Amino acid sequence: MSPKPMTDRNKPRWYMATLIGPDRPGIVARLTAALQQAGYEFGEASMARLGGQFSAMLMVRTAEPAEQIAVRVAPVADALGLTWHVDPIVGALHSQRYPDVRITAGAPERPGILGEVSNALAEAGLDVITLEADIAGDPEEPVYIVHLEGIAARGIDALHAAAERLRDEEIDIEVAPLELIEG
Repeated sequence: MSPKPMTDRNKPRWYMATLIGPDRPGIVARLTAALQQAGYEFGEASMARLGGQFSAMLMVRTAEPAEQIAVRVAPVADALGLTWHVDPIVGALHSQRYPDVRITAGAPERPGILGEVSNALAEAGLDVITLEADIAGDPEEPVYIVHLEGIAARGIDALHAAAERLRDEEIDIEVAPLELIEG
């Protein structure tokens, strides 16, 4: 039997499955097992715990329509109490840029710290690739901590200058170059 000719209808395409809900052990294992059993190809993924909540974005590729992906995701997501949706996307794999700088900032928690840090670094030419923020310490004396990785588009000296200005605002900040990953 000869293979079916490839048409737009049966051509694999990329989708983004997005899920959020209460964090618990086994979410990633159950979700990826269901999609792998369906024969889906995985692309890039980002999964994290934020304030006790699980959040995930997972690229999957299949010739099936979004509605069929939903049929496969729904039982797992619903059983785990996750809100979810599936969207078609343009999958641009192998086009990621690697960060050349890592920045860590922290200060006693107060409104606007993330905005202060991200705006100052953007003005200094930082192109953010990843960002994680957390509130540490204890409820009486919380500390807001931000970790960023990105590309120093105007050079690391511009970021050091921005960091100095942030230190004047009582934000502890460190800027460190990263070795580029050679491919």
